[in-house]
Amino acid sequence: MDKRFVIDNSVVMAWCFEDEISPYADFVLDSLKNMTAIVPSIWPLEVGNVLTVAERKKRLNEAASNKFIALLSELPIIVDQSLRKECFGRFCRWHEKISFQLMMLHILILQ
Repeated sequence: MDKRFVIDNSVVMAWCFEDEISPYADFVLDSLKNMTAIVPSIWPLEVGNVLTVAERKKRLNEAASNKFIALLSELPIIVDQSLRKECFGRFCRWHEKISFQLMMLHILILQ
């Protein structure tokens, strides 16, 4: 499987809920027979959040969530970690810059 594509969590989660099935979601799932999907590093958290909310709203139970997670773990889906360090570093630098600017603004307001 050398062909890859990026998949959005909204498509993935459509496989979990019968009322969200679409021809496109089915096509993407079928594509995983011959291709590999790439998802961002935040994807497992997105899946977990959707399943947690769905359980809370009684759309599915814990057993159904576990079954869906098992299905996902069998599919050729790669969680891309390559940007994690770079994005985290950029966020920290951005946060330092904003924090400094907010501190300066606060000092100016107090004077």
